[in-house]
Amino acid sequence: MLKKITTAAAAVLLAALTACGSGGSGDAGSTGAPKGNDDGKITMGFAQVGAESGWRTANTKSVQEEAAAAGIDLKFSDAQQKQENQIKAIRSYIQQKVDVIAFSPVVETGWDAVLLEAKRANIPVILTDRAVDSDDTSLYKTFLGSDFVEEGKKAGEWLKTNAAGAKNVVELQGTTGAAPAIDRKKGFEDAIAGTDLKIVATQTGDFTRSGGKQVMEAFLKSVPQIDVVYAHNDDMGLGAIEAIKAAGKVPGKDIKIITVDAVKDGMTALAAGEINFIVECNPLLGKQLMELAKKVVAGEEVPPRVVTEEGTFTVEQAKTELPNRKY
Repeated sequence: MLKKITTAAAAVLLAALTACGSGGSGDAGSTGAPKGNDDGKITMGFAQVGAESGWRTANTKSVQEEAAAAGIDLKFSDAQQKQENQIKAIRSYIQQKVDVIAFSPVVETGWDAVLLEAKRANIPVILTDRAVDSDDTSLYKTFLGSDFVEEGKKAGEWLKTNAAGAKNVVELQGTTGAAPAIDRKKGFEDAIAGTDLKIVATQTGDFTRSGGKQVMEAFLKSVPQIDVVYAHNDDMGLGAIEAIKAAGKVPGKDIKIITVDAVKDGMTALAAGEINFIVECNPLLGKQLMELAKKVVAGEEVPPRVVTEEGTFTVEQAKTELPNRKY
């Protein structure tokens, strides 16, 4: 009898110890908000779009450096501009029970299912650089990034003032379905509405220099008169410059060029007069992202939208700013 009682007591004790061990493992799906690693560090899963441009390279570097400075354990993945790769990475982060997930969605739609999985696992999500198109805003805590519509408007407003008889605009769009491509197009079109300016051809260059060059080469062959190139980022604009030069024309003079980003290569071309105007899109989001991550993991309230401060640059302004440019 004594042996049976002792055996039973041992079984109860073992079960209790096992339960305590499970509770201490930080199972985000069943124990509430994530609490970080055993050493107290926050673990962030970051699903990057890719490495399609100088802007994206600077953005990645900012996230990695600021995570290290903030003492945050960063798990990083490169989606190579494919949504399925980002979804796979996010699901992997959920399985690893990270404390917070951040990502720059390659396109706006198709995220509800995987974000719902993160929500059910009690893992907060932060959108960076790009937004998602979802009716359920509870699927993410906040969106940190630029106002892309405003960027497009700035480009269009400058052109209206500095058009000097220009009429025909060709547009190098970003990745089809991506928030910056959709919004920069809308902002620009809104700004030039009611003027003689019109977009006579538009096609995606996928935010890459090679894509911008290929599309511009096609435009130069198919469009009789091109007065202005509006590129959704610097890299596509730089590709367009190569195509314009190869066609025997002078970029910035024969054809005006407007771009978005203001990375160092773009600013160099602007200072040289090969680009006429650049709207800034700041890639250095790392510090703000880490601050937001700490707050959401701690259960603090954060604004649903955090807009980065950005400016614009003319040729003369680029000459002054270029020596100080960090990206």
